[in-house]
Amino acid sequence: MIGIITYISVLERTKEIGILRSIGASKRDIARVFNAETLIVGFVAGALGILVSLVLTLPINALIRHLADISGVARLPVLGALILVAISMFLTWIAGLIPSGLASCKDPVVALRTE
Repeated sequence: MIGIITYISVLERTKEIGILRSIGASKRDIARVFNAETLIVGFVAGALGILVSLVLTLPINALIRHLADISGVARLPVLGALILVAISMFLTWIAGLIPSGLASCKDPVVALRTE
C-alpha cells in the first residue's frame, strides 16, 4: 500500500522531479526525497499505532481487573514501542525503494514535458 501511494506521488510530481533534476539535483537526491517521505509516513503510522494501543490498554486492563481481579495484564513497554515504530519505518522504507528508484531514473527533459 505504501509503495502504491509513493508510486502515485512520483507520477503526480513528474514535472517537479524534472525541475529538480534540471537545476542540478542528482538521482540520489531525488531518491532521498521520496525515501524521506516514506520514512515520515512510517513514523507517523507507527506513532499512531502505539497511541491507539496505549489508549486501548486502559479499558482492557479495567475489564480484566473487573472480571479476573488481575491488574496490569495489557501493557506496552517503552522499548517495545520504540522497536515497533522502528519496524514500521523500516517496512515503509522498503516499500518505497522501488518508487523512489523509478523517480530518480526519470529523464529531466521528458519529465518537464509531461503535464
